[in-house]
This record gives sequence, C-alpha cells and structure tokens, in this order.
Amino acid sequence: MTERRIRRIRQPILTAAKEHRQKATPAEAHLWEALRGQQMRGVPFRRQHPVERFILDFYCPREKLCVELDGPVHDGQQDYDAARTEALGRLKIRVLRFRNEEVLQDLPSVLRRIEAALDAS
Repeated sequence: MTERRIRRIRQPILTAAKEHRQKATPAEAHLWEALRGQQMRGVPFRRQHPVERFILDFYCPREKLCVELDGPVHDGQQDYDAARTEALGRLKIRVLRFRNEEVLQDLPSVLRRIEAALDAS
C-alpha cells in the first residue's frame, strides 16, 4: 500500500495533527474559542494544521498566518523554534508566538496582536 499524502503531508503527521486536536492544552482551547467559526474578522483559522513536516497550532491559510502557543517545553528549544519559524518563512507563512500564560491571562491583548497581523497582510 502506498503512503497517503495530502499537500506533501505524510500519514504520521496527519495522525499526529488529529491527536493534537483531541488533546488541546488549556491555552489552545481558550484561544480556539476566540478564533473558531471565523469570529476574528470573518477570517477562517484551522487548528493543529499540518504544513509539510510541521503541525501549526493555529493557521489562517487565506492570510498565511500561523499562531503558535509556547508552553514550558519551548523553554529549552529556542533554536528549534527559530529554525521552524525560518522554514515556515520560506513558505511565506508569517508566525506569531505567544506564551500560554499570555493567552490564559490576557486574551484580549493576544487577539489585538493577531488582528494587527491580519491588518498588516
């Protein structure tokens, strides 16, 4: 059987994305409630969306905007995150990063920054 591929996405990435959607962190669930259903200026976002070898926390394909939430695991992987952001940049995808605490403690500020990024496109 051949490996299933969608937009150059391998099956293990698709499976992992599905698992991530089923196990959202509290910060991801909180932000998703504000983004889902085109609540942000009528712009659709996707959650745990695969792009090549990456799974993007939130992605707006129309604006090529990725929103990433960083929890404690990201404290030790700044180099990886920078390389990932650079690789996505080569695909013309802009990346915004927020700490989980920002989303949980000051969601209005996070949403304003996302809106500003949408305005800048």
